[in-house]
Amino acid sequence: MNFASAVRTSSTAEGAELRVSQYDWDRLSEELDGFGCAVIKKLLSPEECRQIARLYPEEGHFRSHIHMARHGFGKGEYRYFKCPLPDLIDGLRTALYPHLANIANVWNERMGIDQRYPELHAEFLKQCRAQGQTRPTPLLLQYVPGDFNCLHQDIYGDLAFPLHVAILLSEPGNDFTGGEFVLTEQRPRMQSRAEVVPLQQGDAVAFAVHNRPVKGTKGNYGVNLRHGVSRSRASRLSHRHCRPEDGQDTNRSVPSSVRSCVLRPGPRPAGSRS
Repeated sequence: MNFASAVRTSSTAEGAELRVSQYDWDRLSEELDGFGCAVIKKLLSPEECRQIARLYPEEGHFRSHIHMARHGFGKGEYRYFKCPLPDLIDGLRTALYPHLANIANVWNERMGIDQRYPELHAEFLKQCRAQGQTRPTPLLLQYVPGDFNCLHQDIYGDLAFPLHVAILLSEPGNDFTGGEFVLTEQRPRMQSRAEVVPLQQGDAVAFAVHNRPVKGTKGNYGVNLRHGVSRSRASRLSHRHCRPEDGQDTNRSVPSSVRSCVLRPGPRPAGSRS
């Protein structure tokens, strides 16, 4: 299979831009400002979710395969895509970037951070390449019952973009239960706050990977955030299972799993571990 056309739908770059532009970004920005995350409902259709999820077993689409337990990250696994990215993933990443860059630039100004992000994703990628960050970072994750993702921050390279987007590809209640996206916020001289984000198939969550600004009595200050995934549990339901070898659906219980896709705007350094 040609990798560049592995996920080919009507969602060209122009289609992805139109799709993303139809969301209320003022409201999403307010949610990110207030909670460090915002849900983008129905970013992908169920069929698009299935198309992306079906790529996971095909090793030729990926540059790296990480087993989380080996590194103390939790339990589960994920695979980094290699270039060229599938059309749908590449188009959505490019279309989401300007909206997220606007938010990131406002946040950095409020927190007194000099870094500013260019308006276009292509320009940001040029900056990354100039810093030696060339390894693509969009990835697919897979969890089976009992798996989880420890709370962490995604910071790598000199140009670490502060906002990422995760998309749930599986169907809660049918493919799995549990497995919620979790965000914690460590506030100075206060107890940490937790945010559990319920998602449906095709929903995306935009979230801060390191910190966000909060207005205090003496001006703005940054609070640290970590994110993870709660323990995935087996679904009690049977679901339709399509066998690729014969194309026939069977209504039977199969080992449940949850798959999600994370869109990261910037590449990793060439010499990084994964």
